Amino acid sequence: MKKLTSLTDFSDDDGNIVESPTVFDKNIAITIRGRNNKIVVDPRARIKRLLVVFDCDNGTLLIGPNARHGFAMNIRIGQDSTVKIGADVTTTTMCIVSAVEGATVEFGDDVMIASENQFRADDGHPIFDVDSGLRVNPVKDIRIGSHVWFGAQAIALGGAVVGDGSVIGFRSVVTRTIPNNCIAVGTPAKVVRRHIAWERPHLSFVAPPYKPDISVIAKSEDHWRHTEEAMPIEPAAPVEAASNLRASKPGLVERVLGRFGYEKVR
Repeated sequence: MKKLTSLTDFSDDDGNIVESPTVFDKNIAITIRGRNNKIVVDPRARIKRLLVVFDCDNGTLLIGPNARHGFAMNIRIGQDSTVKIGADVTTTTMCIVSAVEGATVEFGDDVMIASENQFRADDGHPIFDVDSGLRVNPVKDIRIGSHVWFGAQAIALGGAVVGDGSVIGFRSVVTRTIPNNCIAVGTPAKVVRRHIAWERPHLSFVAPPYKPDISVIAKSEDHWRHTEEAMPIEPAAPVEAASNLRASKPGLVERVLGRFGYEKVR
């Protein structure tokens, strides 16, 4: 096991590599337990605090440039997994990111993350069907588009896809696809308003003190779009033979798993 307290060019005999032309030596803690793991940091990155644990082999962390105040993240990367952080991603406080079992968690550019947020492609522990012994909580990728705002304590779980320009409300839990330029709230998160655009200037400490319309602040033209109603088509589940289908209504387990985007394995 190796522990690093700075981000700078590094390699070892186990094939682990850090590519960071700029040295980051404050609030950095990297733990590497496996082989062939890689961190690639843009020289223009801005990192407030970074904790990373590579538990296994072939993990990748990519950090993009940042012209804003930067981010603080606690990241766990498992076997064959990847975390991508785009340009100008910001956080108010430390957020948690987890990608294991070949999953990818990806943040686009100009993502604004508030306080106490989590992005988990996995549940941390396996859950099995007692009859078949098969997993019922598979790992799923997470993809957060560009110019997305995650409100305080909002969470993205495996399978979450958030389109560009959208807002995820306070304490919401995203488990599936949310389209672009909309507001989604609740558990699981549902769209409550379409055709919106948001801007970064704070309502209070960025002038002017009243912002009744877009004329008083700079407009991010690229992200002022109508919501695309056509949702991406998700892969269909394998069709079971008719003899294997149960005629009874979904039970409690099926309803609970369905709420979080999972299916009971029969």
